[in-house]
Amino acid sequence: MGDDRWPRWPARSAGVRRPRRGGVWRLVPSWRMVLGAGVAAVVLSVGALVAGYLLVEIPEPKSAAAAQANVYLYADGSQIAAVGEVNRANVALEEVPEPVRYAVLAAEDRDFFDASPVDLSAMVRAGWNMLRGGGRQSGSTITQQYVKNYYLDQRQTVSRKVKELFIAVKLGRELSKEEILQGYLNTSYFGRNAYGVQAAAQAYYGKDVGELGVAEGAYLAALLQAPSAYDVVADPGSAGRAVARWEYVLDGMVSQGWLAPAEREALEFPRPGPYEPPDLLSGERGYLVEAVRGELTARGVLEEDELAAGGYRITTTIDPVRQEALTRAVEEQVLDGLGSAPPDSYLRVGATSVEVASGEVVAMYGGRDYTEQFVNNATRRDYQAASTFKPIVYAAALEHGAETVDGERIGPDTVYDGSSGRPVVGRDGTDTGWAPQNEGGRDYGPLTVAEAMDRSVNAVFAQLGEDVGADRVRETAVALGIPEEVPGLAEARGSISLGTATPSTVDVAQVYAALARQGVFREAVLVREVSRDGEVVPVPEPAERRAVSAGVAQEVTAVLRGVVESGTGTAAGSAGRPAAGKTGTAEEDRAAWFAGFTPELATVVAVFGQDSETGEQQSLYGAAGQERISGGGFPALIWGQYTAAALHGLPVAEFGGRGGAGVAGRGGRRRGGGRRGRGGGQRRYGGRYGGGRAVRGGVAVAVGAPESSEPSSPVPSSGSAEPSSGPVPSGPPGEGEPPVAPSREPSPPREGADVPADGF
Repeated sequence: MGDDRWPRWPARSAGVRRPRRGGVWRLVPSWRMVLGAGVAAVVLSVGALVAGYLLVEIPEPKSAAAAQANVYLYADGSQIAAVGEVNRANVALEEVPEPVRYAVLAAEDRDFFDASPVDLSAMVRAGWNMLRGGGRQSGSTITQQYVKNYYLDQRQTVSRKVKELFIAVKLGRELSKEEILQGYLNTSYFGRNAYGVQAAAQAYYGKDVGELGVAEGAYLAALLQAPSAYDVVADPGSAGRAVARWEYVLDGMVSQGWLAPAEREALEFPRPGPYEPPDLLSGERGYLVEAVRGELTARGVLEEDELAAGGYRITTTIDPVRQEALTRAVEEQVLDGLGSAPPDSYLRVGATSVEVASGEVVAMYGGRDYTEQFVNNATRRDYQAASTFKPIVYAAALEHGAETVDGERIGPDTVYDGSSGRPVVGRDGTDTGWAPQNEGGRDYGPLTVAEAMDRSVNAVFAQLGEDVGADRVRETAVALGIPEEVPGLAEARGSISLGTATPSTVDVAQVYAALARQGVFREAVLVREVSRDGEVVPVPEPAERRAVSAGVAQEVTAVLRGVVESGTGTAAGSAGRPAAGKTGTAEEDRAAWFAGFTPELATVVAVFGQDSETGEQQSLYGAAGQERISGGGFPALIWGQYTAAALHGLPVAEFGGRGGAGVAGRGGRRRGGGRRGRGGGQRRYGGRYGGGRAVRGGVAVAVGAPESSEPSSPVPSSGSAEPSSGPVPSGPPGEGEPPVAPSREPSPPREGADVPADGF
């Protein structure tokens, strides 16, 4: 039989072996290995899914009575408030108007009635987005969200997400779509401590859910994504995004055939009513709690539904001693002297104080009583910042080496025309058609940038802003700490220089803290630590970046010291500390600001005019018996009293660099609208700018020291410098860098000197 074997197929026993793969091919798995691994992976995956489905049971529903409170703590560990009472009232699905149901589906899950209870592709997208650092996303259908609300906790963990998946699949087989939708509507969090659509209808519109109209239902549906981000009463600055989300819901209803296009066009945004918080948030506590909640969600530490589930211990950065000092200053300087009728009843106060070194918010005043006025005056973004923006314009000019129309590099001694209503000239020399007025129509004539800052002259800063360019001013504002999303910032052109954007006191405090920090921006934060059941919840480090050079920050500080020492902000001198700052008064006295800093603290105080009944902004003419309300009045007085108390017992700190004590002042300064005497004295200053000697306005300046170096003391002039009647261009700057004009230490105000009114 052996002779019948094919001759070309030798027997194995013959000792012939197949050739082995060599080189890199030895590392490549064969097709058999790949196929086997694939089959094994499929079998294991299917087995895991089957096992998970069989092993994960639908648990008992969570009990509302088991809900835990969130405990909010001051920085020293003492308690601010414990918040956790659940406000829920269940209703049958038939009690919810059909348009309201459709609005929720349009907002959260438009394919709810046709699709699977689990959307695996959305879960994968959400997981990938989180891995890339794009923030957490739910990736959940309404069924999954209902499982999370009703059966599980809100923690974003892999194990909880796996349980959610299997329970959702089982629930989809055991309950009808209508039953799941009813459960979802009764367990979802809508903000204002309202769980379920019935509680939400009462919290926002003071009516039962059955009385809601299409527009109101669409607004409640819009809230589900991020309740605090779309509450236009709690945060008036959120109106734009809230309306956009509301329109998204309505457009979804139209696209699904649930709402006629003509009916949709006729709908108007249904502004919700005021919120009546529980008494446990009375006084200032409610403002602090809501500000902390907003930060936790905005920075991605916790989701709104996680916070709503409770059980967290949240340690804030608020110093109770400084908080009390800020409250006392507001009450003693303003509130205790107010009457109950307009315009006194219109006056609101907001303030934020940031520790320069750490960026922590150590004190915040949002209002007198959270249960009476829900809007936090410290975090609201709906009043113009006015002249507190002028230092940003000046910083932008220095940082970018901006020049006047005549080609002169801009510095503190650059002379501009301060005549009220004079036309602003474009960089190409043409009339822009814009001619802003100074406060009271006052003409100042020729004066320097430093003098214009002291007196807050609109005509000068409108032209200065044009010379710098609106885009550069905006870029510098964002770099220093004004968020890009602040209303009025993106669309403003020339008016950006006069503060038409509407940042909060927190936003402005970030800017002034960056100046105090030698040009380094550090995100202002309210939360120090978060834990739950003994486990620490990660809190991201505050954002930090170089916003402007140290030299620029020092030069701006030097100019702002003059505002406090002999300009519109002299009332802030009651702090008894080296201080720099800027006043600001909005158009028609609807708001007045003082933003200032010492080497230790950056604090911003603002007063706003608002009708508590209508919510409309109101003028503060005549409030508290004052003819006008300006930034140099109540805000500066509050700032001075608070800062003195907050720093009591600490050694007096001086500003470093060119903003510090001992830096040569400007020669022969005089007030009353005239120009500074410009004679005499050689001054040196450090900076990053290139070598050479510049002469500006008769003052010799040595340039070329490294950025970190301290400024030199004034030295005798090697030659006399004659006073100049106009701006004198400086010598050549260093390669690619703008020159920074010398620092100055302003003279103290003359006894009885007239301090001009602040600009808009």
